[in-house]
Amino acid sequence: MPAVEGLVNFDPDKELPSLEGKVIFITGGTAGLGRNSILKLAKHSPAHIYFSGRNASAGKTLISEVQKEYPDVLVTFVEVDLSSLASVKTAATSVANTLDRLDILMCNAGIMATPPGLSKDGFEIQFAVNHLGHAMLINVLLPVLERTTKFPGTDVRLIILTSVGYQFHPKGGVAYDKVRTTQDTIFGSWIRYGQSKLANIAYAAELARRYPDILTVSVHPGVVETGLVTDLTFWKRSLVYVGNFVLGVSLMDPEKGCYSQVWTVAGTTRDKMENGGFYMPIGVLASEKLDKTARSENVGGELWTWTQDVLAKV
Repeated sequence: MPAVEGLVNFDPDKELPSLEGKVIFITGGTAGLGRNSILKLAKHSPAHIYFSGRNASAGKTLISEVQKEYPDVLVTFVEVDLSSLASVKTAATSVANTLDRLDILMCNAGIMATPPGLSKDGFEIQFAVNHLGHAMLINVLLPVLERTTKFPGTDVRLIILTSVGYQFHPKGGVAYDKVRTTQDTIFGSWIRYGQSKLANIAYAAELARRYPDILTVSVHPGVVETGLVTDLTFWKRSLVYVGNFVLGVSLMDPEKGCYSQVWTVAGTTRDKMENGGFYMPIGVLASEKLDKTARSENVGGELWTWTQDVLAKV
């Protein structure tokens, strides 16, 4: 059984509408799900795709590949280190100053089950990359997203990738008293990952409450055989494969693994989606399946206030 619950026959090549005139920004675009999302979306003629990453060489290769197939689509690589809030702020500000509009922001980049470590700003590394780095990017680009909602006929969407692994989060949600440490405990790498993925869900829901003109959703892409899995240590990688085998789930290849997030870009009309919703592959609204912590508006509100305080100091 593939790691999908619905719309298994969704084919973005045939079923996505034209994206003519739209401007898109995707983080983590040089490999895996981000790269494949760019290739799928470029086929539908957006005006401009921006994508971020740390590997400029891979970025250049992808730009050449896209422009060879779709010469009318502008593609720009933005070098960003999501583990550094200053790096994100500088890069995002530079992009924001050049944009007249931004229709789609896809927060795709992420790390999983990494060894204990701290970001350049002193935060637990998975929380820093998966949540805080993207929160800074969103903060800087929000005025452009909001401005775009005022244009006739627009459908502005903000897509944040998460994971069902959010369920490993600490009791009560984010351990704010420990998030400035490595949080090195037994099964700590998965608990830290769960904390960051919970933050993705709660932050998306809070954004939807605060900015209702922007359709914001969190998306679990499924279990996909990208570097997040293949680069794990032997024992952690074995846990992923064995755990999913027991559940009867097979890992998807990245080309099809990107279908869920690509679907959220334009796979259905806005009125058929839930603002702040949590989606499973492919296009299945699963907000009610979240645990009470992930569904809590108090958790989302506290995360928002704490995050804004951190970002304001950079």
